[in-house]
Amino acid sequence: MKKHGKKFRAALEKIEEGRKYDLQSGIDKVKEIAFAKFDETVELTVWLGVDPRKADQLVRGTLVLPHGIGKSKTVLVIAQGDKLREAEESGADFVGGEDMVTRIKGGWTDFDAVIATPDMMRLVGALGKVLGPRGLMPNPKTGTVTFDVANAIRETKAGKVEYRVDKTGVIHVGVGKVSFESDKLRENAKALLDAVVKAKPATAKGKYVKKVNLAATMSPGVLLDETAFAK
Repeated sequence: MKKHGKKFRAALEKIEEGRKYDLQSGIDKVKEIAFAKFDETVELTVWLGVDPRKADQLVRGTLVLPHGIGKSKTVLVIAQGDKLREAEESGADFVGGEDMVTRIKGGWTDFDAVIATPDMMRLVGALGKVLGPRGLMPNPKTGTVTFDVANAIRETKAGKVEYRVDKTGVIHVGVGKVSFESDKLRENAKALLDAVVKAKPATAKGKYVKKVNLAATMSPGVLLDETAFAK
């Protein structure tokens, strides 16, 4: 069993045992007990009543958080022709075509997001084993396979996040930093929760939002009242 340090245990003692906090109180508590020397990410974890093994119960989507995530993402665009210039002018950090594909095959992954034009997917498709496990594989459903390169870069830089249920029925998404003002964290978290609730599969049976937890990177989690989000 993992042993926690003195600061973690002290933070845990400040959480009321058995209490499920409302969103605002939960955020205030997370900010209060955060103890790391760096600006921790605040992550929302949602347990859903779905069976991810069934294709019609996969919960997945993207949204641009109202106040971003507190970090400017490094964006790679894989394209050709005029789209290369469009990507450069729109602020992409890395731009290229087949050369970038070759570089990634060689082990390079120094970026946070990948955007590809549809005509390049014949090459990008070969990168599945490298990009897939890292959650970086371009996908039309998340807006990262598109000819509208400028808009995709703008949204990604603005704080676009992807939520996707894992094989255990859980979604994990960062919604900001501990240094964010409470109202900004609340609005980010609410935007994500609203999106997840709206994405409820028609085939999902029983209780959809089963459990919600909010935590900073190094700190213990705070349980939220899931009934406030269940519909």
